[in-house]
Amino acid sequence: MASLDEIKQARLVKLEILKNKGIDPYPAKVPRDFPIDFLKKNFEAEVRAGDAVSIAGRIMAVRGQGAILFVVIFDGTERIQAIIKKDIISDETFSLFVDTVDIGDFISVTGKPALSKTGEQSVVVDSWVMASKSLLPLPEKWHGITDTDERYRKRYLDFLMNDELRSLFIQKAKFWDATRDFMKNNGFLEVETPTLEITTGGAEAKPFKTHHSDYDLAVYLRISIGELWQKRLMAGGFSKTFEIGRAYRNEGTSQEHSQEFTNMEFYWSFADYNDGMKLVREMYIEIAKEVFGKTKFTSRGFTFDLADEWQEIDYSEEIKKQTEIDIDKASESEIIKKLSELGVKYEGENKERLIDTLWKYCRKNIKGPAFVVNHPTLVAPLAKSISGTKTVQMFQPIIAGSEVGRGYSELNDPQDQKNRFEEQQKLIDKGDTEAMMADMEFVEMLEYGMPPTCGFGFGERLFTILVDKPLRELQTFPLMRPK
Repeated sequence: MASLDEIKQARLVKLEILKNKGIDPYPAKVPRDFPIDFLKKNFEAEVRAGDAVSIAGRIMAVRGQGAILFVVIFDGTERIQAIIKKDIISDETFSLFVDTVDIGDFISVTGKPALSKTGEQSVVVDSWVMASKSLLPLPEKWHGITDTDERYRKRYLDFLMNDELRSLFIQKAKFWDATRDFMKNNGFLEVETPTLEITTGGAEAKPFKTHHSDYDLAVYLRISIGELWQKRLMAGGFSKTFEIGRAYRNEGTSQEHSQEFTNMEFYWSFADYNDGMKLVREMYIEIAKEVFGKTKFTSRGFTFDLADEWQEIDYSEEIKKQTEIDIDKASESEIIKKLSELGVKYEGENKERLIDTLWKYCRKNIKGPAFVVNHPTLVAPLAKSISGTKTVQMFQPIIAGSEVGRGYSELNDPQDQKNRFEEQQKLIDKGDTEAMMADMEFVEMLEYGMPPTCGFGFGERLFTILVDKPLRELQTFPLMRPK
């Protein structure tokens, strides 16, 4: 079997043949009347018209010998067969094709649409031109790229050779289109908020830090989709806003986590977390119907139906039921002991982080669809308290053992918010890299007044669960260490 270098050298020779004949192997434009999928959908009409058509695409296969060749061409919309006959095109043109064209090249062919002897939609070629000469071969058709690291590095080949994967990304685009349509149809205004922040807000995560040269100050890539900014919009007179955008978190990579991902967040004035839960359930059902045509799914070993009634699960009671730990009374050492018994790794020894780790262990056992409610104030520094309790008006949709969103009645008491920021600062001072940074300009905004507001956010993790694929597999170009 020839090596890659040998294959490349052979193709470079073919490239020189084209150039020596005065043929540009990389022209800016080639004949193309329409995409291949259009031709296939309107094939009978084009045959009746009897006119030649021009199509262009990448050669995916070539078979035949002697005076006839069958060439499969793919342009990203569909595949079609081009039939090249020596008795139709000139001997010179036929020989040039044989001598210079390889699987992987992009070509344009012109000819009349016709059914082959086996009834396959085809184009009988009158002429062809090179659109882009490839110098390296495509992966073997039936196996593609089997090494995961190589697939992610050469994602373009992965997409080209894997129809199912390419379809998933088309579906993912429809997922966000359906989300956007739902929000707009419910009266929400799409907005844009800063991705560079002086203090990160809206979530608890370690941020990426960079330097702003013009202002000579440290800035951070956002870890939420403009939570504190969208709340400022509520104070500014906007009643319903949403944003779909990229968030960045300097944390580990796993089936459910990536350093860069897409999220959507909405903010709704004069609504509370009960209104939010109702809207979110409707949204998830609508997305499922629009994108998948169903509401029942099997994923991560669970089978669930989004159209079912969503159970409300008490945060503390669920932890106690699964671990026998009462988080209201347990000390840090007792929680650490339980985590060790369960074989759960944890980072940090402050109570907030330990409780959150304990909850994540319990969450994996919940099928859903469900809303987790009654979170302790300690784990939700931006949520409004439930009067007379140590819990907050927060909700988390849980599906197939995973958190697929988070929302709450937003805290709009400036003094309470300031106190909670100060508690978070104490955690930062003790080395907690995921605690929330204090934003006193946000507190000042609250002092001017923000209406009662429900906020909610969810990300592409929901899509990964509905298609039962790991998050990294559904990143278009996953971040890779350089070779």
